[in-house]
Amino acid sequence: MVNKCRTVGSKWVKTKVLLLNKELRKFVPETRVYSQTNLLHMLNKHKMVYIKPIHGSFGQGVIRVEKNDKYRYQAGQTAKSFGTFQGLFAALSKAKLNRSYLVQQGIHLLTHQKRIFDTRIMVQKNPHNTWEATGYIGRVAHPRKIVTNFHNSGKPLPLELLLGSYLKSQKKSDYIQSLRHLGYRIATHYQKSYPGFKEIGVDIGIDKHLKPWVLEVNTAPDPFIFNQLKNKKMFYKVLRYARANGRFLRVKRK
Repeated sequence: MVNKCRTVGSKWVKTKVLLLNKELRKFVPETRVYSQTNLLHMLNKHKMVYIKPIHGSFGQGVIRVEKNDKYRYQAGQTAKSFGTFQGLFAALSKAKLNRSYLVQQGIHLLTHQKRIFDTRIMVQKNPHNTWEATGYIGRVAHPRKIVTNFHNSGKPLPLELLLGSYLKSQKKSDYIQSLRHLGYRIATHYQKSYPGFKEIGVDIGIDKHLKPWVLEVNTAPDPFIFNQLKNKKMFYKVLRYARANGRFLRVKRK
């Protein structure tokens, strides 16, 4: 049964849609519904995980948990350590809001000037009603935070700049094109379950082996992050498509 809605708020539902596709599944970090048992299993397996609200945006409420010689968690700029898992879990139970969460495999992201970064790929329906990867941008985390979101002190920068330490010239261009194609494949897959979609934003993290990981799919992506780039060509196209797709009635260029 298909759903004609244009947005989906649940991160768990969006993850399960991706897992339906065997080709896309390999890009999805292991994700489970948060519980004491699942948290312990994931920490023992991955050593680092992210706890995310099932419903939420802008990186609000995200907590990073690590297991080394001690257990450690960070929420915002607050970090605490614990000698036992029981101590960690009790503290997390107090720190979290009264809502449902996921626990997701942590990815050791590439860094720029010692700050982690990921990328947002924008995919939109074009005037021919076919999917097109219209925008891409890097997002660098605040030096004392664990999320890269622009609305959570993240800094948008050209992806070419951020990848410059890892890839050169044509290899870098080809790699960015492969990320755009991954976003396109995700959009076409989502449309099978949700044909009402007209645009998505795919948040992709890149590990030290340059493997892309789909951290989240946004079904109401903000086009204005692209206005942070000095070259406005990409922003104007993304905004034009967003308006054509009915996202905004009135939008003034800044």
